[in-house]
Amino acid sequence: MKRMLDVVTAAVLLVFLSLLIGVVAVLVRWKLGSPVVFRQQRPGLHGKPFMLYKFRTMNDAKDRDGNLLPDSIRLTPFGQFLRKYSLDELLQLVNVLKGDLSLVGPRPLLMDYLPLYTQEQSRRHDVRPGITGWAQVNGRNGISWEEKFKLDVWYVDHRSFALDLKILALTFLKVVKSEGISHANHVTMERFSGSKFS
Repeated sequence: MKRMLDVVTAAVLLVFLSLLIGVVAVLVRWKLGSPVVFRQQRPGLHGKPFMLYKFRTMNDAKDRDGNLLPDSIRLTPFGQFLRKYSLDELLQLVNVLKGDLSLVGPRPLLMDYLPLYTQEQSRRHDVRPGITGWAQVNGRNGISWEEKFKLDVWYVDHRSFALDLKILALTFLKVVKSEGISHANHVTMERFSGSKFS
């Protein structure tokens, strides 16, 4: 039932939002240049890598030594707008169709984080990752990593069709209100460097 919901909903949304996706792609090309699509390897079900698709939100500004500048500098006002309304994540519907993602599940983070999780935290990979999840509707980037992982594991243990529908409805409200986009003094979420409690 969950996979059927994923495929049908993603396909319908891709058709319904095709014009919006096209407009966003043109604007990204105009304001940020190429590539329009940001691709990054992320851990999927059981930690198996897959390629995640998102619209680009940062420029490639570098310092005199050729190193990329901090995210807070490279994230443009246009990129902030895309993130505010989650427009940069529209392409992840393609990941859902491919089976890399579910509509609902723990967000796929960086491959670098895999060896940093505690045994309990790593259970977030026991289910397919999602575009949105229980942590996203209960704080998103406004909560700590430890809190986020506890919510992810709670979802793994309590997942159901009804809970998924609730999370999708709450996600819509969160996007409209633009809540939890930033964390402390970071434009998104500071990097995870390991749990404070093992």
